[in-house]
Amino acid sequence: MNELAALEAVLFVTESPVPVSELAEVLEVSTTHVEDLLGQLREEMDIRGSGLVLRSVAGGWRLYSHPDAYAHLERFVTSATARKISSAALETLSVVAYRQPIARTQVSEVRGVDSDSAISTLERLGFVEERERLSLPGNPAVYQTTELFLEKLGLVSLDELPPLADHVPPASFVDSLEESLRPGNA
Repeated sequence: MNELAALEAVLFVTESPVPVSELAEVLEVSTTHVEDLLGQLREEMDIRGSGLVLRSVAGGWRLYSHPDAYAHLERFVTSATARKISSAALETLSVVAYRQPIARTQVSEVRGVDSDSAISTLERLGFVEERERLSLPGNPAVYQTTELFLEKLGLVSLDELPPLADHVPPASFVDSLEESLRPGNA
């Protein structure tokens, strides 16, 4: 495989910007040569009208989707194929985001179902992490969201989360719903 193709493959799989020095080490070439290859790759992508763009960000290089592809990507991310997180995990993530730090048992109480699997999935995906262990019997872990969570939502801090009150139904609606679910009210 030629150096340009190898460079493109490395940039395709990375999840964070890769410094020129690291690319040089991986390709076993000089940093000057890597800079030449990056310029060549960028030019080839421009010429062929690639759906990707090569950017220098945060001290390294990374491939990003082309801004002109936004409309197509927006449709794709709502498709069944693109969904990578279950509704249970998404609901669990919301609970952690708004109530953190929070223990697994507390998440399960809020959701009304066992949330262990969803929390494990969110940990594996890097959206939540164990913050600490409580000094209670069993030393339960409490969880919080991660920087990756903020990055994926495009937030600088948790203060930018929309107010939860905007998404809660009025008390009268909740009361009528609870009334309709009581035994003898069928």
